[in-house]
Amino acid sequence: MPRLDPPYHVGMVVADLAAARARLADLLGVVWGPVLHLDAVDLRDAAGADLALPSTICYSVGHPSLELIEEVPGTVWVRNEHSNLHHIGIWTEDFEGTSADVGSAGCPLQLCGREGDAAPRAFAYHRDDALGIRVELVDAGMQDAMAFLFQPDS
Repeated sequence: MPRLDPPYHVGMVVADLAAARARLADLLGVVWGPVLHLDAVDLRDAAGADLALPSTICYSVGHPSLELIEEVPGTVWVRNEHSNLHHIGIWTEDFEGTSADVGSAGCPLQLCGREGDAAPRAFAYHRDDALGIRVELVDAGMQDAMAFLFQPDS
């Protein structure tokens, strides 16, 4: 298994993003960044099928961040009977190389971003079946574009 950098966030799938934000703010004093909703994100699954799925997420301020992902039934973003822990997110400078290494080490690619026919792009979920969780690799080149998500919501 390749040695990855420390995680910058932990992703959890929740049924109701607004309710989860409020509950965790009350319970843990979490400060949230803005909610990002996209009607359709271009994706590719492990079988090579191209998808366009909605996505609603937000991150807590601080390190490491909590990421809340609103559940999308019938997709990779569903809650399960074991845990709502969905993934551990890691920035990587060598996105494509690290994704290939993680896949070769027994954590197959499950879903990734795409641009037209090009994939993986921006992020990739690799599933570790032994633990039942995913490692999300995120291209470090996305840090500036995503920085606003880690600032307090105004």
